[in-house]
Formats: sequence, C-alpha cells, structure tokens
Amino acid sequence: MMASSDVDHTEGSLFPDQNPSEMDALCPSPPGPNRPQRNYERIGERQGTSFCQTLIHLLKGNIGTGLLGLPLAVKNAGLVLGPISLLCMGVIAIHCMRLLVKCSHHLSAKLNRPSMTYGEAVQYGMENVSWLRRHSQLGKRTVNVFLIITQLGFCCVYFVFLSDNIKQVVEAANATTFSCQMNHTNQTQVLVPSFDSRLYMLCFLPFFILLVFTPNLKYLVPLSLVANIVMTISLVLIYIYSITNIKYPIDLPKVGRAIDYPLFFGTAIFAFEGIGVVLPLENNMQRPHGFIPVLYTGMGIVTMLYISLGTIGYMCFGDTIGGSITLNLPNCWTYQAVKLMYCFGIFITFALQFYVPVEILIPPILARVSQRWETPVNLLLRTVLVIVTCALAILIPELDLVISLVGSVSSSFLALIFPPVLQIITFHSEGLSPLSIIKNIIISMIGLVGFLTGTYVAIGEIIARNTYKHQEAVSSYMVQ
Repeated sequence: MMASSDVDHTEGSLFPDQNPSEMDALCPSPPGPNRPQRNYERIGERQGTSFCQTLIHLLKGNIGTGLLGLPLAVKNAGLVLGPISLLCMGVIAIHCMRLLVKCSHHLSAKLNRPSMTYGEAVQYGMENVSWLRRHSQLGKRTVNVFLIITQLGFCCVYFVFLSDNIKQVVEAANATTFSCQMNHTNQTQVLVPSFDSRLYMLCFLPFFILLVFTPNLKYLVPLSLVANIVMTISLVLIYIYSITNIKYPIDLPKVGRAIDYPLFFGTAIFAFEGIGVVLPLENNMQRPHGFIPVLYTGMGIVTMLYISLGTIGYMCFGDTIGGSITLNLPNCWTYQAVKLMYCFGIFITFALQFYVPVEILIPPILARVSQRWETPVNLLLRTVLVIVTCALAILIPELDLVISLVGSVSSSFLALIFPPVLQIITFHSEGLSPLSIIKNIIISMIGLVGFLTGTYVAIGEIIARNTYKHQEAVSSYMVQ
C-alpha cells in the first residue's frame, strides 16, 4: 500500500513489544529469532529486509495522496519556480532524513541500544544537554503529538479525497463513455448533480469504522498488495494521459503569486513527509549500515517523481487543475476506473495510517480498565477516533486546503524543524562545526517560517471559501 507515511507503530507506543508492528505485518522478516532477539542482533547479524525490499517500502511510504496534489502546488508556485522549489525541498528533506539516521546511530551506540524510534532519539538527544535533561520525556511526547496530528491529518485527507472522487464518478456516470478526448477544462462533466460531498463522507464512515476494527494489520496484507498494484496502474495511466495531452504553446505563469507560495509549501511538505518511515525501515534492515544508499536512491526517485508529475500535470491542465489531478481526468470508463482504483488503495491505506495514533493513544487507556472491558473499550475508542477524523474532514471539505494545512502544521516540524535541532543537541559536546550549526538553524527557520505562513494562509483560505459558499447558498435561497 502506498502512503505518505507508513510509520512503525512502535514510534511512541508505550508497549512496543506487545503487538506486531506495522512493519512486521507488512514486511515480515524471514524465519529466525523472535522480535526482541532480532533487535539485539541488529548490527548486521539478524535476518531482515534486503536492499531492494527496503527500497520498495521507502517508495511506498512516500507516495500517496500528496503526490496527486502536486500539480496544484506547482500552479501556486509557478511553472519554473515550482519545480525548482520541489527540487530544493527534496534535497533538504533527504538531508534531514540523513540527519535523523545519523543521530539515531550515534545515540544507539552511546547508550548500547539495538535501535531507536524518532521519539526516543529526541528524548535521548535532549538528555545529552544538562538543562534539557529533565524535559526529555516532554520531547518524546511532543514528537508523538505531531505524529498523531500528522497521521490523523492523513486520515482526514483520505475522507475528503474519497468523497470528492466518488462524488465526481457518480455525478458523471450518465455521461461516461469509452472516448477519452481532451477538452482542456476540468475534464469530468457533471450532468446529474448529487448531494454534498460531506454526505458522502458520512456514507463512508461505517465502512472506515469496520476497517479499523481489524485486530491485526497482517490480515490486510493481501488487500494491501492489491492496493499497491492498482495504485501503480493508476499512476502509470495518469502519467500517460498527462504527457500525451499537453497543449502547445504553453502559456502559464513562470512564477506564481507570493500569497499562494505558502500553500505550495504546505502541499509539498505534506508529500515529502516520509521521515517517520525512515527509522522503522532502517531498524528492520538485514544490514542497517547499508540504509543510506537506500535512502538516497529511494528519495531521489521520489523527488524526480514529484517534480515530473507536478510539472506535467500543471502543463496539461493549466489553471483548471484541481486539488487532486484525478479530479481533472476525463469521464471515460478508463479514467473513471483510475479514480475508483486509487480510491480503493486510499481506503486500505486508512487502516495503516490510523494504526499509528491508535497504538500511541489507546494502550495507556486500556491499562486502566479491567480485562473483561478491554475489547469493548478498544473498539469504542477506535470508533470515536474515526468519528472525530470524519468530523474534522466535514468541517474542512476542501482537499487542497486540508493537504496544505496538515503539511504546514505538522509535517514541517517532523521533516524540517526537529532533525536539525536533534543534530545540534546530540553532537553539541562533540565539536559540531559552526558551519553545521548555522546550516541547521537555517533549515529549522525555513521549516518554522513555512509552518507560520502556510498555516496562516491555509486557514485564511478555508475561512474565505466557507464564507463564499455560505453567501452563495443564502443568495440561492433568496432567489428561490
């Protein structure tokens, strides 16, 4: 299953060894010692995933709904500035992932630990600094909070993505043909308007609740494999259509409006926020010291994929590009099937993304109830979390703005702000060069500025659109 961030649930779980992790479920290691034993044989001795397997999982962990929103991101930045900015952001994101791995290795060796999660790396890094030591648990909890926000944000995006795409398929059903001719507008022609997209979200709610009742992710592995295949086919067809239908001459702005650039930042960092998958994948490798080549290879591919689809999609559809490029595909059966296939993949992904906050939030609560009530309370809490996620999506039913807001609020911290700070506190007593300190401060400041401006502009746009829709609805009612 391809997703923006398939994170091992042990990242922040209070009981990391009691249940099989997502990585164990989706990437099972060959037969050998049990999990705790394998962890202690980590340095090049235990069984684990190979170079190619890890590369595939890294690609899977960075490709999802964020990729489909990048053509709109390029529109917000401009045809020239957008791809250049994506390249720069890719280089910085890869560098921050490298910093996280480097700090994890250093702290693991120093503390004689077999492996380390993102939250633990921040915790032990803070213990390196005397005046931060007593706040180290707060550092770990902060990382976990941003992980929860990010993962539940992904789930909100999935609700909006499914509702928008399924609504479009339903409304265009009577006009769907076998002809896929290009007309250079928003391609799907709506002939039979249906109910509001928020009602579609409510229709999906029971199915999502049943999906998250799955007791163990290993039961979803067959569906996840199918989802991988159909999403790959969908992406190939989207590429083919976009490349073959670019209209010449291309008359699009080379640089977008300055006020729209924060929206570009939020969408782009949402797509690049795969840093949570880095340490789980590295910890699961047969030869963890060989992870850096995997990181550079995989993220290099991801960056080129982001730049190419973002640029080609914008060149193909121009100013009419939607929050997801799937919303611009023509209403012929081939591309309606593409939307449905991608929706199926995203539906399965929901359970994987939801697994992370569940494993952080629910175990401490279950520890306080009697054994006979554990299962009912567990299911009730899962249901409440899904309902909360659906409610948030209903409040902000704008796909592009939800993506940009989630990226600006949480992804900027996990991907750009925390890793450079972690390197400073991890190596502060070991002669970190002034140049490295300055570089890390600059990267963190970029993340902080992106967080502030992206959040402000996204919230402002959400308010503006909701106000416009309300006024439009009132005007329509008055006319009637």
